[in-house]
Amino acid sequence: MMKTLFLHPPSFDGFDGGAGSRYQARREIRSFWYPTWLAQPAALVPGSRLVDAPPARRRLDDVLPIARDYELAVLHTSTPSFASDVKVAEALRQTNPRLKIGFVGAKVAVEPEASLAASAAIDFVAREEFDFTVKEVAEGRPFDEIDGLSYRGAGGSIAHNRARAVLEDMDSLPFVTEVYKRDLRIEDYFIGYLQHPYVSLYTGRGCKSRCTFCLWPQTVGGHRYRVRSVDHVVEEIRLAKSYFPQVREFFFDDDTFTDNLPRAEAIARALGKLGVTWSCNAKANVPRETLEVLRDNGLRLLLVGYESGNQQILHNIKKGMRVDVARRFTKDCHALGITIHGTFILGLPGETRETIEETISFAAEINPHTIQVSLAAPYPGTELYRQAVDQGWLDTTHAELIDEHGVQIAPLHYPHLSHTEIFESLETFYKRFYFRRQKIAALVAEMVKSPQMMRRRLREGVEFFHFLRRREMAG
Repeated sequence: MMKTLFLHPPSFDGFDGGAGSRYQARREIRSFWYPTWLAQPAALVPGSRLVDAPPARRRLDDVLPIARDYELAVLHTSTPSFASDVKVAEALRQTNPRLKIGFVGAKVAVEPEASLAASAAIDFVAREEFDFTVKEVAEGRPFDEIDGLSYRGAGGSIAHNRARAVLEDMDSLPFVTEVYKRDLRIEDYFIGYLQHPYVSLYTGRGCKSRCTFCLWPQTVGGHRYRVRSVDHVVEEIRLAKSYFPQVREFFFDDDTFTDNLPRAEAIARALGKLGVTWSCNAKANVPRETLEVLRDNGLRLLLVGYESGNQQILHNIKKGMRVDVARRFTKDCHALGITIHGTFILGLPGETRETIEETISFAAEINPHTIQVSLAAPYPGTELYRQAVDQGWLDTTHAELIDEHGVQIAPLHYPHLSHTEIFESLETFYKRFYFRRQKIAALVAEMVKSPQMMRRRLREGVEFFHFLRRREMAG
């Protein structure tokens, strides 16, 4: 087995681009998701090490000495961070000329040829689900025998092996919490709407929804929801609870944990016996009776992708959701005491000044506890990207999705709606949602009840205003 380093490379200060984030950019407040997609193959390779540079505040000078001791380095990359990650790979190669270097992630999965052509420092990229592909590389198998691998061959020629079969037995994957305990400091991971410290992991992969913008199902995970057994999930939570007694919340990062309602209820009932607090992603259509079961067994918060308050836009992006159903679901959550963090996207196909206003009004009406507003990002490999290129909505000056500071830009534009208008609407959305008397009163009441929450919200407030200032400078 090759001595293997798994690396989420150093990047922009505060850049959340790890192998777990839904989109890669500096956030409104400092946030870091766990590098779960990188931890999973690390759990398959004995003696490996995972270095997650951004949350650990490791710079390139901190990482290079580590690389001297390894034979293989596997770097997670993304479309926004790719150019920076290539520079890291080249620095690693210069530091350790014998080091084999591979890239993983959605970016290289859909653009293997261009990714390898970007630098001679990249020896291979792993496509599709890359867990066992990387394991076989670390075992020293010949590159031409490894499914799912694209690589630089003799003389610099690029070869592409056949696709790796979709992983069906999800219980064959070892627990990522073993890697978390071995290599990470869980206090480094912070998400504004989750209790701190938290731990996140997946109970399954894939999503049956067809949202045109969503990255992972269209590039790596697929559209079938393949799941771990209930016992397998519960055993990992039991283990994580013993490893990390300070954890206040567990988060299930499946694209839509509630796609399988009977299984979600079975996991909830088992978690209820463990006495843990947990949260998950959910579609805004979970029936009230299921919500009651989840709440009664430790569910605290649902992360819900509303995206838009305009029905036609939801049709355009194939969300498979009705606004009236989302409205009723949210009302049920409020009545049951389930907290909602709602996510919205501005600049999707069909967006106009009027639909932006409609979505802002919708968000204020349904009133989730907190929100996240992002700008439509056409990642290569998604239907939204293909549409944007075909329709001329995306130009090359905006193809990187972020600016030179790691702040998300508005990459799409339409004949009736400019980049600038979409970009500026995000700030308007945040201000009109949070600077309401009702919302301010609710947040103040939350702070008064908890000194810890008061410190946290004050810090987040400072970070949020810094975020707005950076956007003003970028605009």
